Amino acid sequence: MRDNVVIPLHAAAATISLLLGAFNLLRRTRGDRPHRVAGRVWVGAMYFTIISSFFVKALNPGHFSWIHGLSAFTFVTLSIALWAALTGRVQTHRRFMTGSYLGLLGAFAGAVAVPQRDIPQWIVHRPLELSLGALACVAVAATVILAGRRGARTSD
Repeated sequence: MRDNVVIPLHAAAATISLLLGAFNLLRRTRGDRPHRVAGRVWVGAMYFTIISSFFVKALNPGHFSWIHGLSAFTFVTLSIALWAALTGRVQTHRRFMTGSYLGLLGAFAGAVAVPQRDIPQWIVHRPLELSLGALACVAVAATVILAGRRGARTSD
């Protein structure tokens, strides 16, 4: 029962992280207000994704799996990236954020490639709910991006 609530929230935070991470990594300009706003929300969504993963035990009911080890590793790399940003270590920040994002992409690939996982099952059995959830995640990410850009015009 708990997975029925945790998994969709986990997937939503991960989806928002995928979108905002792509936005920041694909932009030429870095360090400006849109980058910082999207990055702060991305970090929060990533921490939520990581922490919520420890409450998802669908792959190995009642126990942690190797995927939880990757979550712990990502917690460390994300924390190093955040520390590097806060202390002005730009190269370290860039490398660890990029690595954390690539790990997120790998986790996403694993979540959609295995037919028994929830996302492929939702595509088949609950396409409307999945589509609405995905659209909501896109709306949240777009709102964050627009908010960052709107503030950039007045303050930068």
